[in-house]
Order: sequence, then structure tokens, then C-alpha cells
Amino acid sequence: MRFDELIGQEKQKKELLETIKRGRIPHAQLIEGKDGHGLLPVALAYANTVVCGQYDSRHAGWIKAEKLVHPDIHFVFPTSTTQEVASKPTAEEFMAPWRDFVRENPYGSLYDWAKHLGTENKQGVINVTDALAIIKKVHLKSFEGGWKCVIIWHAEKMNAAAANKLLKSIEEPPEKTLLLLLCPDENQLLSTIRSRCQLTSLSPIAKELIGATLIDKGASGVQAQALANQANGSIGLAFTRLKQQDELANYETWFVAWVRMAFKAKGNKSVVLDLTSWSQELASKGVETQKQFLDFAIAFFRAALMEHYQLGSLVTYVPSSEFQLQKFAPFIHGSNIISIIDALEKSHYHLVRNGNAQMVFSALAFSLTRLLHQKTE
Repeated sequence: MRFDELIGQEKQKKELLETIKRGRIPHAQLIEGKDGHGLLPVALAYANTVVCGQYDSRHAGWIKAEKLVHPDIHFVFPTSTTQEVASKPTAEEFMAPWRDFVRENPYGSLYDWAKHLGTENKQGVINVTDALAIIKKVHLKSFEGGWKCVIIWHAEKMNAAAANKLLKSIEEPPEKTLLLLLCPDENQLLSTIRSRCQLTSLSPIAKELIGATLIDKGASGVQAQALANQANGSIGLAFTRLKQQDELANYETWFVAWVRMAFKAKGNKSVVLDLTSWSQELASKGVETQKQFLDFAIAFFRAALMEHYQLGSLVTYVPSSEFQLQKFAPFIHGSNIISIIDALEKSHYHLVRNGNAQMVFSALAFSLTRLLHQKTE
């Protein structure tokens, strides 16, 4: 990955290149932002340039860097157990699938990475063994005699033991060592780590740039515009939705099923069993799929709210089924939208913290059904 290949982030690119030009490269750099804004691509471009110098397609170092096999550029990322790695997983054991994943979709999210590994029902972590591996790597002599770099993707996934173990290396790194911590929100890291890092914050990518990029990828003009509107500044989300139209259709099917049961619920006790079955179906899915569905539901409710208040130009989701947003919109209004979003976000919170999915979705189903029937004030 090179700086001239990055999508957007012009201000951040300029600032990072300036640190190289002036010889003021920080030993610990925290890059904050969403994966879809270019979290990993920006880090790769920076690390490759620091280690290999200005881009030259004939330079042996750049050839290795672009293949993700440069001996002075190391990667650490969240992992979980698989059939092949049954216990104590580390990043080193997943290097081959990691390289495939990054080559295929450098703007991919943690969910995309979990799907790539087939571990959607598990939450990845960076453990103390990974931290010890980082410490070992930063104290090795540079293979090519220059800078060496460790990229820690989703550093917020370090457990407490790993974060505390890494702290000393961040405080006193060896000469010509660059630690790049990538994180969606700096507040998710220990304050002792944040205070020792130089911060670069990424920005959402302009809709026009996302749309143009999608057209270059083969999307039609109408499709590109719709996906760019839905992406909320995330080129990664736009890429994912372009590839996963079938998956989004599943989320819509689950959502519409709940809506239809909710409308039948008033005065109809038998719907309780239907809502329970719906909850059981959602609970049977992997935790990452469940979280993605909740994000989808939030976007759908917000689209309905915009439609209710005749702000159609701001609606970023268009149903793929025969479901009519215009008929649903009158039931979503200022009196219930805050409670609805709060219920969905709390469900997301409990799933992240390994709450019982059956209980989470049962409570959500009945709560949303009650809120859907709440009258506007």
C-alpha cells in the first residue's frame, strides 16, 4: 500500500509524510478511525514509506512490503480459536490468512476478518503472548539496517495483561522502532498508553469519492449513489455492502418479520410465541452476525424517521424487498425513536459483553413491539 493509493484522508497523508520528511517520526503513533475510513491502509502506507523510503517499484524492500512479507514490518491483530488452532491463538499462527485478507480487502472490518477466519460467533483478542512477541520483535536488530515497524490492528482488543506488558516498550522503544497502534476510538485504550502516543485521527470519506470509487469497481451509477449514501463516510462499508447484497437481504427479512409480528401483537397473545421463535432464530446466529443485524436495524429505524418527517433526501437505506418504508414511517417518530435506538444499542452492548443472546433478543423483541405502538405526542 502506498500513499498515492489511499482513498481520501488528504490532510492526514500530508501530516504523516511531513513527519518522514522532517525526520520527526514518532516511536509510538496512534491512528484513530474506522476501518472503512482507511485505518489499516493509512498505517500500511506510513509503515512502508518509513521502512522502505519513497516508493520505487524496483526497490526490493517495496516489493516485499507490498506482498506483506517485509522482514522489518510486523503485524499483530485479534485472533480466536479455530479448528486448526484449538487453544492460545496468536497472530503469528494466522499470518497466511491475514495476508490474504489484507490483499483482498484492506478496508475490511473486524467482522470481515472474523468471517474470513470462519469465527463470526467469537470475539477476537490480542493476548499477552502476542504482546511478548511484539516486545521480542522490537528488540531484534533491523533486517535491512533501517527502521522496523509493528502494526497493531485494533489495539483496543488487547486484554489487560497484554496492554500492561506492552507499556514499557511504548515508553522506551529501541532506536528506529515504530509502533503503530490502530484503534477506532482512542478512549478504548489505557490512558497510560494513549498519553505516550502521537495521535492521528482519520475523517469520513466524502460521498462523491466513495461513489466514484464504487463505479470504478463495477457498480452502476444508481447502485454507487445508493451505497455511498448508506456508507456514512466508510468506503469499507460500501465495499462490503456491494459484495454482500444477499446478507443484507437476510437482515431485512429478519427485520420485516419482527415488524409484521409487532403489528399483530396488540390483543393477540399467540404472537408471544412467534416473537419468542424470532428471538431464538436470532440467538442461533454468530455474535458478529447479531451485532451486524442490530446496526442494520438502527439504520432502518433512522431511515423511517427521516421518511416520517418528510426528509426523504436524507434517507440512506432503500428496502430490497416489497416492504414499503413509507407505510412504516408513521409509526417511528420523536416520541419513540430515542427509546428504540437506546434499546438496540443496549442489546449491542450486552452482546459485546457475552450476554445470553436468547435473553437479549427476547427482551429486545418485546420492548420494540411495545415502542412501535407508542403514540406520538
